[in-house]
Amino acid sequence: MKTEHTYTSVSSLLRDYAELTKLRVTTLIIMTAWCGYFFGMQRAGSGWLNWGLFHALLGIGLVSSGTAALNEVMEQDVDKNMRRTSQRPLPASRMSVLHAMVVGLVTAVGGSLYLAIFTNPLTGLLTFLTSVIYLAAYTPLKRVSPICTFVGAFPGAMPGVLGWTAARGQLEWGTLILFAILFVWQFPHFFSIAWLYREDYASGGVRMLPVVEEDGRSTAHRILAYSIALIPISVLPSFLGMAGKIYLVGAILLGFGMLYFGVRLACLNMPLTSAKSKKYARQVLQASVIYLPLLFALMMINSART
Repeated sequence: MKTEHTYTSVSSLLRDYAELTKLRVTTLIIMTAWCGYFFGMQRAGSGWLNWGLFHALLGIGLVSSGTAALNEVMEQDVDKNMRRTSQRPLPASRMSVLHAMVVGLVTAVGGSLYLAIFTNPLTGLLTFLTSVIYLAAYTPLKRVSPICTFVGAFPGAMPGVLGWTAARGQLEWGTLILFAILFVWQFPHFFSIAWLYREDYASGGVRMLPVVEEDGRSTAHRILAYSIALIPISVLPSFLGMAGKIYLVGAILLGFGMLYFGVRLACLNMPLTSAKSKKYARQVLQASVIYLPLLFALMMINSART
């Protein structure tokens, strides 16, 4: 019985750590950093499967996990008032604030130092600054103004850049392209989330655009505008030698697929709270979640064959 109790306690703690560090988000960040590392090594004319990749992904994953934990420490009162986050470890009182803070600081700072030592100082510094901007700028702005989404898109677009610099030790044009794709992609993704959970965000005092602009038109127009902008930006890798013609065709098709769902939502002209508008917003979110890994996978596969 004692062994079973211990197993249950350990299993519960691991689940809490997964929630505290936002494991799914961290996994997406690691995958995007892998793409950046891949293209950095391609630029260097070297293979990407090496210990450098392991060090880069481990360090970036640690900093991402620590940043997420510290974010939950800072927003525990917000999470408590939101239905979708009320069962996280801190608002549900399954973990102490000190515990979560120690985990966050150790992994965020330790991961940055790990990157500086085992990849290069530039990657360690950029990763640390990304974490600082996310926590010091984006997190508090969420309670102040809808501009938080724009500010948060800067640290959110960094994983590909960090992977590249881990491979190359410098910033180059390729890093700007990966940054731009991620930067623009975030707006349809996060605006659709905010559309779906508008009532939750309002309860938590989070001033996302759908909370402030209640008719939804501004949000829909921005989803549409950024979806349109994503198409020309996403084809740039083909014109700069990072990927081939197969990627070019695939990026255009994926881009118009994303745009289709944005157009449907923008043309609906129904209140944010209506069931149909939420259904269409969820489809925009689902399209964005499918779009990004497919785009990067296609970019890497076609690059390997060029």
